[in-house]
Amino acid sequence: MTVAGRRLLTAFALTAAGDLAALLAGSETAHAVFKPLLMPLLAAYVVTARGPRLLTAALLFGWGGDVLLLGDADLAFLAGMGSFAAGHVCYLVLFRRLGTPRARGGWLVAAYAAALVGTVVLLWPDLPPDMRGPVAGYSLLLTAMAFGATRLGATAAAGGALFLLSDTLIATGVAEWPQAPRPDFWIMLTYIAAQFLLARGVLADRSPAPLTSESAAAAR
Repeated sequence: MTVAGRRLLTAFALTAAGDLAALLAGSETAHAVFKPLLMPLLAAYVVTARGPRLLTAALLFGWGGDVLLLGDADLAFLAGMGSFAAGHVCYLVLFRRLGTPRARGGWLVAAYAAALVGTVVLLWPDLPPDMRGPVAGYSLLLTAMAFGATRLGATAAAGGALFLLSDTLIATGVAEWPQAPRPDFWIMLTYIAAQFLLARGVLADRSPAPLTSESAAAAR
Protein backbone atom coordinates (compact mmCIF):
# COMPACT_ATOMS: atom_id res chain seq x y z
CA MET A 1 0.00 0.00 0.00
CA THR A 2 1.29 3.45 -0.89
CA VAL A 3 1.67 6.28 1.60
CA ALA A 4 -1.24 8.07 -0.07
CA GLY A 5 -3.34 4.93 0.23
CA ARG A 6 -2.64 4.62 3.95
CA ARG A 7 -3.51 8.26 4.50
CA LEU A 8 -6.75 7.94 2.60
CA LEU A 9 -7.75 4.82 4.52
CA THR A 10 -6.94 6.60 7.78
CA ALA A 11 -9.04 9.57 6.71
CA PHE A 12 -11.87 7.21 5.76
CA ALA A 13 -11.71 5.46 9.14
CA LEU A 14 -11.68 8.76 11.05
CA THR A 15 -14.58 10.11 8.98
CA ALA A 16 -16.55 6.92 9.55
CA ALA A 17 -15.92 7.15 13.29
CA GLY A 18 -16.96 10.80 13.26
CA ASP A 19 -20.17 10.02 11.38
CA LEU A 20 -21.12 7.17 13.70
CA ALA A 21 -20.35 9.30 16.76
CA ALA A 22 -22.51 12.06 15.33
CA LEU A 23 -25.41 9.63 14.90
CA LEU A 24 -25.03 8.34 18.45
CA ALA A 25 -25.01 11.93 19.69
CA GLY A 26 -28.06 12.80 17.60
CA SER A 27 -26.22 15.52 15.65
CA GLU A 28 -27.83 15.75 12.22
CA THR A 29 -25.54 18.65 11.32
CA ALA A 30 -22.35 16.67 11.93
CA HIS A 31 -23.85 13.67 10.11
CA ALA A 32 -24.57 15.88 7.10
CA VAL A 33 -20.90 16.94 7.12
CA PHE A 34 -19.30 13.52 7.56
CA LYS A 35 -21.55 11.29 5.46
CA PRO A 36 -20.83 12.89 2.03
CA LEU A 37 -17.07 12.50 2.62
CA LEU A 38 -17.09 8.73 3.15
CA MET A 39 -17.39 7.29 -0.35
CA PRO A 40 -15.13 9.86 -2.08
CA LEU A 41 -12.36 8.97 0.39
CA LEU A 42 -12.86 5.24 -0.20
CA ALA A 43 -13.02 5.80 -3.97
CA ALA A 44 -9.79 7.82 -3.83
CA TYR A 45 -8.13 4.95 -1.97
CA VAL A 46 -9.27 2.56 -4.73
CA VAL A 47 -7.76 4.88 -7.34
CA THR A 48 -4.40 4.92 -5.51
CA ALA A 49 -4.56 1.12 -5.36
CA ARG A 50 -5.15 1.07 -9.14
CA GLY A 51 -8.46 -0.64 -8.64
CA PRO A 52 -10.93 -1.27 -11.47
CA ARG A 53 -12.79 1.77 -12.70
CA LEU A 54 -16.09 -0.01 -12.18
CA LEU A 55 -15.30 -0.24 -8.46
CA THR A 56 -14.64 3.49 -8.31
CA ALA A 57 -17.89 4.09 -10.20
CA ALA A 58 -19.84 1.85 -7.79
CA LEU A 59 -18.52 3.81 -4.81
CA LEU A 60 -19.29 7.16 -6.42
CA PHE A 61 -22.84 6.05 -7.21
CA GLY A 62 -23.01 5.16 -3.53
CA TRP A 63 -21.88 8.70 -2.75
CA GLY A 64 -24.71 10.03 -4.92
CA GLY A 65 -27.17 7.91 -2.98
CA ASP A 66 -25.71 9.07 0.33
CA VAL A 67 -26.15 12.73 -0.58
CA LEU A 68 -29.65 12.31 -2.00
CA LEU A 69 -30.84 10.35 1.04
CA LEU A 70 -29.91 13.28 3.26
CA GLY A 71 -33.09 14.90 1.92
CA ASP A 72 -36.55 14.07 3.25
CA ALA A 73 -38.58 14.30 0.05
CA ASP A 74 -39.91 11.14 -1.61
CA LEU A 75 -38.35 12.21 -4.92
CA ALA A 76 -34.92 12.49 -3.28
CA PHE A 77 -35.37 9.02 -1.76
CA LEU A 78 -36.26 7.50 -5.13
CA ALA A 79 -33.36 9.28 -6.82
CA GLY A 80 -31.03 8.03 -4.10
CA MET A 81 -32.33 4.51 -4.60
CA GLY A 82 -31.66 4.86 -8.31
CA SER A 83 -28.09 5.97 -7.66
CA PHE A 84 -27.47 2.98 -5.41
CA ALA A 85 -29.07 0.73 -8.03
CA ALA A 86 -26.57 2.00 -10.61
CA GLY A 87 -23.79 1.15 -8.16
CA HIS A 88 -25.15 -2.37 -7.77
CA VAL A 89 -25.10 -2.80 -11.55
CA CYS A 90 -21.43 -1.78 -11.54
CA TYR A 91 -20.73 -4.34 -8.82
CA LEU A 92 -22.59 -7.07 -10.68
CA VAL A 93 -20.60 -6.48 -13.88
CA LEU A 94 -17.39 -6.36 -11.86
CA PHE A 95 -18.15 -9.62 -10.05
CA ARG A 96 -18.89 -11.27 -13.37
CA ARG A 97 -15.60 -10.10 -14.87
CA LEU A 98 -13.27 -10.64 -11.92
CA GLY A 99 -14.95 -13.44 -10.02
CA THR A 100 -14.19 -17.09 -10.51
CA PRO A 101 -16.79 -19.87 -10.42
CA ARG A 102 -17.01 -21.18 -6.88
CA ALA A 103 -18.87 -24.10 -5.39
CA ARG A 104 -21.96 -22.44 -3.97
CA GLY A 105 -24.43 -24.92 -2.50
CA GLY A 106 -28.14 -24.83 -3.08
CA TRP A 107 -28.57 -23.69 0.50
CA LEU A 108 -26.91 -20.38 -0.34
CA VAL A 109 -29.19 -19.79 -3.31
CA ALA A 110 -32.17 -20.71 -1.16
CA ALA A 111 -31.05 -18.39 1.64
CA TYR A 112 -30.78 -15.33 -0.62
CA ALA A 113 -34.02 -16.20 -2.42
CA ALA A 114 -35.80 -16.57 0.93
CA ALA A 115 -34.37 -13.26 2.12
CA LEU A 116 -35.66 -11.51 -1.01
CA VAL A 117 -39.13 -13.05 -1.02
CA GLY A 118 -39.56 -12.83 2.73
CA THR A 119 -38.53 -9.19 2.89
CA VAL A 120 -40.75 -8.06 0.03
CA VAL A 121 -43.77 -10.08 1.20
CA LEU A 122 -43.51 -8.89 4.79
CA LEU A 123 -42.87 -5.24 3.95
CA TRP A 124 -45.34 -4.96 1.05
CA PRO A 125 -48.54 -4.20 3.05
CA ASP A 126 -46.83 -1.52 5.14
CA LEU A 127 -45.02 0.31 2.33
CA PRO A 128 -46.59 3.43 0.82
CA PRO A 129 -48.32 2.34 -2.43
CA ASP A 130 -46.04 4.45 -4.62
CA MET A 131 -42.96 2.87 -3.01
CA ARG A 132 -43.92 -0.79 -3.42
CA GLY A 133 -42.78 -1.26 -7.01
CA PRO A 134 -39.48 0.62 -6.66
CA VAL A 135 -38.63 -1.12 -3.37
CA ALA A 136 -39.40 -4.57 -4.83
CA GLY A 137 -37.31 -3.91 -7.95
CA TYR A 138 -34.44 -2.48 -5.93
CA SER A 139 -34.57 -5.42 -3.52
CA LEU A 140 -34.20 -7.84 -6.43
CA LEU A 141 -31.14 -6.00 -7.74
CA LEU A 142 -29.62 -5.65 -4.27
CA THR A 143 -30.05 -9.35 -3.54
CA ALA A 144 -28.50 -10.26 -6.90
CA MET A 145 -25.51 -8.04 -6.05
CA ALA A 146 -25.12 -9.59 -2.59
CA PHE A 147 -25.27 -13.10 -4.03
CA GLY A 148 -22.90 -12.16 -6.86
CA ALA A 149 -20.35 -10.94 -4.31
CA THR A 150 -19.87 -14.55 -3.20
CA ARG A 151 -17.95 -15.11 -6.45
CA LEU A 152 -15.07 -13.10 -4.97
CA GLY A 153 -14.69 -14.90 -1.65
CA ALA A 154 -15.49 -14.32 2.00
CA THR A 155 -14.56 -10.63 2.28
CA ALA A 156 -16.71 -9.45 -0.62
CA ALA A 157 -19.49 -11.88 0.37
CA ALA A 158 -19.59 -10.34 3.84
CA GLY A 159 -19.77 -6.90 2.26
CA GLY A 160 -22.68 -7.92 0.06
CA ALA A 161 -24.56 -9.44 2.99
CA LEU A 162 -24.05 -6.32 5.12
CA PHE A 163 -25.27 -4.10 2.27
CA LEU A 164 -28.40 -6.25 2.10
CA LEU A 165 -28.89 -5.89 5.86
CA SER A 166 -28.32 -2.12 5.81
CA ASP A 167 -30.86 -1.46 3.08
CA THR A 168 -33.36 -3.83 4.71
CA LEU A 169 -33.12 -1.68 7.83
CA ILE A 170 -33.90 1.37 5.70
CA ALA A 171 -36.89 -0.39 4.16
CA THR A 172 -38.31 -1.27 7.59
CA GLY A 173 -38.14 2.43 8.45
CA VAL A 174 -40.01 3.35 5.27
CA ALA A 175 -42.62 0.76 6.22
CA GLU A 176 -42.78 2.37 9.69
CA TRP A 177 -41.93 -0.83 11.52
CA PRO A 178 -40.69 -0.52 15.13
CA GLN A 179 -37.03 0.45 15.11
CA ALA A 180 -34.10 -0.19 17.41
CA PRO A 181 -32.73 2.84 19.27
CA ARG A 182 -30.66 5.07 16.97
CA PRO A 183 -31.64 3.19 13.78
CA ASP A 184 -29.54 5.49 11.58
CA PHE A 185 -26.44 4.40 13.51
CA TRP A 186 -27.01 0.73 12.66
CA ILE A 187 -27.84 1.56 9.05
CA MET A 188 -24.63 3.52 8.59
CA LEU A 189 -22.48 1.04 10.54
CA THR A 190 -23.52 -1.86 8.31
CA TYR A 191 -23.36 0.31 5.16
CA ILE A 192 -19.86 1.65 5.81
CA ALA A 193 -18.60 -1.84 6.62
CA ALA A 194 -20.32 -3.19 3.49
CA GLN A 195 -18.71 -0.74 1.08
CA PHE A 196 -15.28 -1.15 2.67
CA LEU A 197 -15.45 -4.94 2.55
CA LEU A 198 -16.68 -4.93 -1.05
CA ALA A 199 -13.82 -2.65 -2.05
CA ARG A 200 -11.23 -4.74 -0.22
CA GLY A 201 -12.71 -7.93 -1.61
CA VAL A 202 -12.46 -6.66 -5.18
CA LEU A 203 -8.91 -5.39 -4.71
CA ALA A 204 -7.80 -8.63 -3.06
CA ASP A 205 -9.38 -10.79 -5.75
CA ARG A 206 -7.26 -9.36 -8.53
CA SER A 207 -4.71 -12.05 -9.29
CA PRO A 208 -1.90 -12.41 -11.84
CA ALA A 209 -3.92 -14.79 -14.00
CA PRO A 210 -3.18 -14.95 -17.75
CA LEU A 211 -4.43 -11.80 -19.42
CA THR A 212 -7.52 -12.30 -21.57
CA SER A 213 -9.75 -9.85 -23.36
CA GLU A 214 -12.29 -10.18 -20.53
CA SER A 215 -9.78 -9.60 -17.73
CA ALA A 216 -8.23 -6.70 -19.66
CA ALA A 217 -11.66 -5.09 -19.85
CA ALA A 218 -12.14 -5.56 -16.12
CA ALA A 219 -8.88 -3.77 -15.38
CA ARG A 220 -9.94 -0.69 -17.28
